[in-house]
Amino acid sequence: MENVFDVLQERGLIAQTTHEEEIRELLGKEKVTFYIGFDPTADSLHVGHFLQMVVMRHMQMHGHKPIALVGGGTGHIGDPSGRTDMRQMMTKETIDHNCECFKKQLSSVVDFSDDKAIMVNNADWLLDLNYVEFLRDIGSCFSVNKMLQAECFKQRLEKGLSFLEFNYMLMQSYDFLMLSRKYDCKIELGGDDQWSNILGGLELCRRKDQKQVYGMTFTLLTNSEGKKMGKTASGAVWLDPNKTSPYDFYQYWVNVSDADVIKCIKLLTFVPMDEIRKMEQWEGAELNQAKKILAYEVTKLVHGEEEANKVKAAAEAVFGGGGVSADMPTKEIEDFGDGIGILDLLANTGIVPSKGEARRLIQQNGLSLGDDKVTDPMLMVTKADFEKEGFIIVKKGKKAFFKVVIKG
Repeated sequence: MENVFDVLQERGLIAQTTHEEEIRELLGKEKVTFYIGFDPTADSLHVGHFLQMVVMRHMQMHGHKPIALVGGGTGHIGDPSGRTDMRQMMTKETIDHNCECFKKQLSSVVDFSDDKAIMVNNADWLLDLNYVEFLRDIGSCFSVNKMLQAECFKQRLEKGLSFLEFNYMLMQSYDFLMLSRKYDCKIELGGDDQWSNILGGLELCRRKDQKQVYGMTFTLLTNSEGKKMGKTASGAVWLDPNKTSPYDFYQYWVNVSDADVIKCIKLLTFVPMDEIRKMEQWEGAELNQAKKILAYEVTKLVHGEEEANKVKAAAEAVFGGGGVSADMPTKEIEDFGDGIGILDLLANTGIVPSKGEARRLIQQNGLSLGDDKVTDPMLMVTKADFEKEGFIIVKKGKKAFFKVVIKG
């Protein structure tokens, strides 16, 4: 079997390694237990986490055992990595609820049956720690001078870094030590913003147990301009279908730029590299086909094949069959009496986040009602507009279509 290290490298997933040759040799000769951590900062994972889930699946497909570590303990502190401000504090009940939500979403990509992967909560060892003992045992292994050189802390020092967050590196490092002891975990994986925390864990395992462990980070999901992907005008692209509908999720990937589509197929799907290399030669309209492949494959992984087929058919019906489909996204609006302004309709249904955004959309010729372009931001929509079909079709740009119905 091919070495998973080569697979990850060919797809552009690997960013940094602590011991490249040793890691490659280890992954090629034995079944390795590794871990990736997920802090429960929300009740759903998002597309940034999805890349990490794909890495776990690649590793698992090549015989290695994933530990999905949910941060029921570290979630009480909050990771300062990649942040310009302090995270909101959460209650224990919220953290526990979010951890439960993660389990279902992780299971859509990673196989937890028959002990092929395990899920562990770091609350099991962090919440009952004695602070003084922890400082004496673990804190003595860390140099403050060295910690302050870490990128995750340097970028926060100017705006303010709380002592609470300063403890985070110690806690994540302690996670690696505990997983090494309990499960013989040998590698920690994470996004490239976790590099400093991973190095802390390696050093702690060496100092406490004289044990060699390894770290590897993977590429952050960014577009060709270097900006993080997975954000829309209405917020993050979530894996939870109640927060981002499967149709909207599919449409997000259909709408990626030409410059990003091939990279996303490499990073986020299991389409064979031989096929991807052929796609790299595609141009123009062919790239639209690549976007459909990307959207379908990612939606299938997150929401299942049946849902992926449904939203794919709905999208094709909308864009190729007159703009209407039973499965297209539907927005409800409260009874508005004699009429409602187009800006209010768009904002009240959530098609755009604000009336200001609605006005800009109209000024940029990006809005249509049915087949009619909207040019007047003062346009009034009346119930008569709904009478023929029982709904109206709102088209935002070239690819976002919505069915609007009156609630009741």
